[in-house]
Amino acid sequence: MNYLAHIYLARHSDAAMVGAMLGDFVKANDVDAYPAPIAREIRLHRHIDTYTDSHPAVLASKALFGEGRRRYAGIVLDIFYDHLLSQQWERYCATDREALIARFYAALTAHEPVLPARLQEMLPYLIRQDWLGGYAQFDGVADTVARVSRRLSRNGHLLREGIEDLLAHREAIAAGFGQFFPDLIAFADARRAELATEDN
Repeated sequence: MNYLAHIYLARHSDAAMVGAMLGDFVKANDVDAYPAPIAREIRLHRHIDTYTDSHPAVLASKALFGEGRRRYAGIVLDIFYDHLLSQQWERYCATDREALIARFYAALTAHEPVLPARLQEMLPYLIRQDWLGGYAQFDGVADTVARVSRRLSRNGHLLREGIEDLLAHREAIAAGFGQFFPDLIAFADARRAELATEDN
């Protein structure tokens, strides 16, 4: 769910940003149907998710969530991390955040014919409601959590209640992000280089 972070990590090309988004929408068996730059970022997206889920700072933040809500903590943290990245954007990126998001929306639109059906359906709402730009405000975090919770077949209330844990431990979680995100940047750069070598 941390779309902005994935886009940030893939900002070197439009195709890479599209691939980074597709990581949540394309089945493993369908990856090779895409051009190499997109397929590489789809694969990298999965590696990034695995790395994130196992990072000590992320695990420590998940442990702050209440019993029952902890199983949904990863979703809440992903969304909150995009908020923190938005708030600290200049620390990590010389490119204007709004300009990069607009470029990403344009890249998605240009690639619309090859997008999976579910993403094609989402695309007008994603752009019109500026989901990525909305992460700059904490209300955008709560709105996104609520939107995701409506897609769950059950226990959506537990996901929404995770916002309470987030607020109660906001400073500790933000400190954990400060430890985690530079590590993620280094991991993504190294793993992308490895994937490029494997493709050649």
